[in-house]
Amino acid sequence: MKKLSAGLITGAADDDPSGIATYSQVGAAYGYATIWSLLLVMPLMIAIQAISAQIGRASGQDIASNMRKHYPHMLVYVLIFSVVLANIINLAADIGAMGAALKLLIGGPALLYAAVFAIVSLLLQIFVPFSHYSPVLKVLTLSLFAYVGTVFVIHVPWGEVIKGIAIPKATFDARYVVAIVAVLGTTISPYLFIWQAAQEVEEIRGESYRTALKWAPWQGPGALARIRLDTSIGMIFSNVIAGFIILTAAVVLHAHGKTDIQSSSEAAEALRPIAGRFAFALFAAGIIGTGLLAVPVLAGSTAFAAAGALGYPCGLEHKPKRAKLFYGVLIIASVAGIALNFTPIDPIKALYWSAVINGVAAVPMMVMIMFLSMNRKAMGKYTLNTSLRIWGWIATVVMAIAAAVMFLTWGK
Repeated sequence: MKKLSAGLITGAADDDPSGIATYSQVGAAYGYATIWSLLLVMPLMIAIQAISAQIGRASGQDIASNMRKHYPHMLVYVLIFSVVLANIINLAADIGAMGAALKLLIGGPALLYAAVFAIVSLLLQIFVPFSHYSPVLKVLTLSLFAYVGTVFVIHVPWGEVIKGIAIPKATFDARYVVAIVAVLGTTISPYLFIWQAAQEVEEIRGESYRTALKWAPWQGPGALARIRLDTSIGMIFSNVIAGFIILTAAVVLHAHGKTDIQSSSEAAEALRPIAGRFAFALFAAGIIGTGLLAVPVLAGSTAFAAAGALGYPCGLEHKPKRAKLFYGVLIIASVAGIALNFTPIDPIKALYWSAVINGVAAVPMMVMIMFLSMNRKAMGKYTLNTSLRIWGWIATVVMAIAAAVMFLTWGK
């Protein structure tokens, strides 16, 4: 457990309330016929996240700071602005989903709950050093087991599940293709690259015996072995939980004709009359737990992206006086996420545009990450090995195809 950190937290944060909504939507709409896509995306996710972690550990700098140093500033600003905008929309959706989930469980004002969750998360990030906050995030990853528990309190026809995964029963039309693209876009997202690299840097700052590998190459073999273990376990965990969420929606909702789900809280509410109160409560509680993990990751990655791209000090190990812009962006992103919940903006439409922005930004960012990870000035002797290089480029090509499909199916 001591070796699990950035990879485990990043993988678990990927199953945020917005991700739960996506997985519930595709499970409700297509039953078991989309679970196979998680098997496709898993090695690609492991590769790109391991590469991101290696950049942070080898260079001693986050991805945005590295991009500023090695690429044209204007290109970096445009990409990072896109990521920041998408993150704030995603942050607002996650904050709102947490409030809605608590309202389902105990009643009361959802917006007030949402604001309290966001403010508590923000205060912890500002006043608790990352070396003390990181173990809290690690504990919060256990909240994802709520979705394992949900599956085991409903009746699952495992024979049909295995058959449905092996031989998907779905019409291969534009909507089905978009559902697969949605799964890819949810599991491979720019904020995850930024956070995992940044957490590696934070851990270098927080532990005196760690140094960037380009200055301390003798630490490399142990560090890279830990990153491989941590990232593999984290991303496998993430995809297994995503599979359980799709499975729950398929067994309970799709099988009973409830095929149109708009949000994670709606998915939880739909479980109550069909699967019972306990399954409903587990699912709703899981939304709150994963939100408490994902909100600081989203807000933190936003601050790392903006401050790093502009060349300012960044990091949760720094005191606020030492990294004013970083903490300023952290506060603005959190406040904006809260404020969006009090506007008449449709959160579902907002999330759709967030997905579009992420789809546009992910591919050029992945291309930059791949070239950066092979740059000896940035990485020292710890540039990518052949295996990671191949899998990283495959992931980049797959995401490029997904982005092209997204635009080709626009409006369909």
